[in-house]
Amino acid sequence: MNVDFTTLQQEFKRVLLKNGFGDAKAELCARTFAENSRDGVHTHGLNRFPVFVKAVREGLVDPSAEPERIDGMSALENWEGHLAPGISNAIHCMDRAISLASEFGIGCVFIKNTNHWMRGGTYGWQAAEAGFIGICFTNTIANVTPWGGTEPRLGNNPIVIAVPRVGGHIVLDMAVSQYSFGKIQEYKFRDEHLPFPGGYDQEGELTRDPVKIIETQRALPIGYWKGSGLSLLVDVLLTALSGGRSTGVITGGGSESGVSQCFIAIKQGSGNAALVEQILDFTKLGHPEEVRYPGESTLSKRNKHATGGIPVNERIWNDILNL
Repeated sequence: MNVDFTTLQQEFKRVLLKNGFGDAKAELCARTFAENSRDGVHTHGLNRFPVFVKAVREGLVDPSAEPERIDGMSALENWEGHLAPGISNAIHCMDRAISLASEFGIGCVFIKNTNHWMRGGTYGWQAAEAGFIGICFTNTIANVTPWGGTEPRLGNNPIVIAVPRVGGHIVLDMAVSQYSFGKIQEYKFRDEHLPFPGGYDQEGELTRDPVKIIETQRALPIGYWKGSGLSLLVDVLLTALSGGRSTGVITGGGSESGVSQCFIAIKQGSGNAALVEQILDFTKLGHPEEVRYPGESTLSKRNKHATGGIPVNERIWNDILNL
């Protein structure tokens, strides 16, 4: 079934208002959840919304909290998230990074003790829409096996890189696991196997079965040892520079709350747009329809769902209507 954007946003807001959110923050978070589904990222839109509400009710997310600036120097700032909703904290931090970049050419904001930001690409699009290059990354609970290890000791630590472009922004949003756990959950909902191996089963064998990967929490890092190293360094950078919680400490707490994040905005130089187009043209050469740049599919889905409605999981949608 399909639901129009306005109805989706209104239902999200209704539920958030019932769960301690003020009007402005409920509006912001509801819109973001709806936009995630509109752009085809159901794993961090409608499908994730009941999980988010559960985290609020369990006290892992404080809907009344606001982020607080701890210190900073020039283009660098550190913030305390106070376990406020990850969406509102992240939008605030990228806004700060953009403001700093407007003054210094670059802005870098670290935040600790925040919460899951849902779709990381949201904040890349935010920067690009403002005309800035955006880079952001977060740590997570341990759900990736380090290369050479047998237990989950790394996070899938998503990374976002966005470049503004007149013909459609280029926005890469990727976990450092072969599949994000949201995507693995999506395959589980559809009762389908992954197209490629995405993690390990209880016997330590690579598997395409999403159920087995969810059971073990042992996702496969991208590029094997390369993704393993990248995940580790993201966690090291975030923890060392924010003073926040590492993947190990987050995991020890038993829930994915109180994570650390970074938001960077860079003022784009003028006159280089043609160079970006040269890169895209070369990449697509010979296969202009089949080869897509990061963000191109998002724009296609966004335009499609604007007129035809947003496809939703009927069971989850009914659950939300009853919240």
